[in-house]
Amino acid sequence: MKKDFLYQEISQNIARLIKNNVLKAGDRLPSVRMLCTAHGISMNTAKRVYLELEGQSLIESKPQSGYFVSGRRKLLPLPETSRPLPAGSEEEPEQLIARVYDNMGKPGLTLFSIGVPDQRLLPVARLNKEMIQATRRLSGGGTAYEELQGNEKLRLAIAARSFSWGGSLREKDIITTAGGMNALSFSMMAVSKPGQTIAVESPVYPGILQLARSLGLRVLELPTHPRTGIEPDALKKVLPQIHLCLLVTNFSTPLGSCMPDTHKREVVKLLAERNIPLIEDDLYGDLYFGNSRPSCCKAYDKTGHVLWCSAVSKTLAPGYRVGWVAPGRYKEQLLQLKLSHAISSSAITQEVVAGFLESGRYDHHLRKMRRTLQHNCDHYTQTIAGHFPPGTRTGRPQGGLTLWVELDKRINTTDLYASAIRQHISIAPGRMFTLQQQFENCMRLCFGLPWTDELQHKLQQLGRIAAMQL
Repeated sequence: MKKDFLYQEISQNIARLIKNNVLKAGDRLPSVRMLCTAHGISMNTAKRVYLELEGQSLIESKPQSGYFVSGRRKLLPLPETSRPLPAGSEEEPEQLIARVYDNMGKPGLTLFSIGVPDQRLLPVARLNKEMIQATRRLSGGGTAYEELQGNEKLRLAIAARSFSWGGSLREKDIITTAGGMNALSFSMMAVSKPGQTIAVESPVYPGILQLARSLGLRVLELPTHPRTGIEPDALKKVLPQIHLCLLVTNFSTPLGSCMPDTHKREVVKLLAERNIPLIEDDLYGDLYFGNSRPSCCKAYDKTGHVLWCSAVSKTLAPGYRVGWVAPGRYKEQLLQLKLSHAISSSAITQEVVAGFLESGRYDHHLRKMRRTLQHNCDHYTQTIAGHFPPGTRTGRPQGGLTLWVELDKRINTTDLYASAIRQHISIAPGRMFTLQQQFENCMRLCFGLPWTDELQHKLQQLGRIAAMQL
C-alpha cells in the first residue's frame, strides 16, 4: 500500500505541474534513474509513474531520448492493461478469423486488417534481380534439396546480425524453416505434449492460438501492458501451472508492446529456474523506430532454454516463406521434426535472402521502411484522434506494423467489421486475438499501407462508422 501511495503521489504531483503549465510542452522530464534518486524509489516504481502519466497522454517517450511533456500532437489515452481470467473458457473465434483473412487478395478493399507490409514498401525489383543471380550461383539453378539445417550462407548472415540485439549466435546454432509460423510450430512440437499449458500474451496473434490448440495445448493468457508487454509478476504467479511460454517480445501484434530489457532478463531467469522453455517470436524486432534495435530474451539465455524464432515475412518478402529458429538445447529435436515434416527448406528463396542480407541491401531497405512505417503510424494516430468517437484509446508502438485501438465499450468491433466491409474497409476485430470473451470493443489496424489522401479518407470514414454504433 505504501508503494502504491508513493507512486500515485509522485505521478499526481507531476501531472499538476503539467496542467498548471509549470512544465510546458516539449520539456524534458528527469530520467528514470534521476527520478529514483530524487524520490528514493525503485526503478520499477519510477517506470510506473511515467507509464501512468503516459497513459493520461500528459507525457510521451521518445526512443533513446527519454520522456517529454506532450507537445501539440493530440495523444489519446493508452488502452488499458489486459486482465484475462486466470482460467477462462477457451473458445476460438474460427469463423470470425476465417472471414477476416478471406479478404486477402480481394481487389477494391482497404486492408487495415492484414498485418503485412504492402508490396509497394518492399524492394521487389531488387529481389527479382537477386533471384536471377541466385539461380546462377546454385547447383542445378536451385532445384536440388538444401541441407537439412538450411542454407549455410543464410545462417552465417543471421548469426552475424544477432550482435545487433545482444546475441552471439553461430551458424551452427540456427535452423532455417518455411517462414515464421513454421519456426513456431516446430518449436512448440519440440518442447510440449498434448494437454500441457502454454502461457502467452493477451491479446495475441490468432495464428499462435490456433497453432497451440491444434497441438492439444491449453492456453493461459497473461495480463499485458500496451507499452511494456507481459507483467513479470503475473508470470511468476502462474509458473507452477505452465509447461512452456511463447512471447512476442518486440513490437507484438496486435498491441505493439516492447518488453524492457529488465523485464526480458527477469522473464528468462524466472523460466530458467523452473526449466520452462521460452519460445521467443522476434518477427518485428528489425522494424524499430528508434536509434537502435531492441534486445531479445535470447541475449540473456545462459541455459539454452530460449528458442529464438524470426523470419523475413514482415520485413522483406512474405511470400518467400523464409524463417529460422535458434533452438538452443532443443536443436536435435528441431532437426528431427524438420526431417520428418519438411526434409528441406526452399533452396532458391533462402539463397535470395542470404544474398540480400550479405550485400547490405537489407539494411538499406530497412532504414527506408522504418521511416515510412513511423510516418504512417503518426498519421494513423493523429487521424484517429481527430475523427474517432469520444472514449477512443490507441497504443503507441515504437516499431512494428500494427496499432491497437480501444473504443467505447458500447461499440462491438465484430459488428463494426460487418458495417465497414460494406464500405470496402476491412479491420481485425479484437475478439480474434483471444480465446476469452474480451476485447470486443477493440480492433487492430495495420499501418503497413502507403499513406495517401485516399487512405486517410478511409480511416476517417471508419471513425464515422464507429460513431454510428453508439
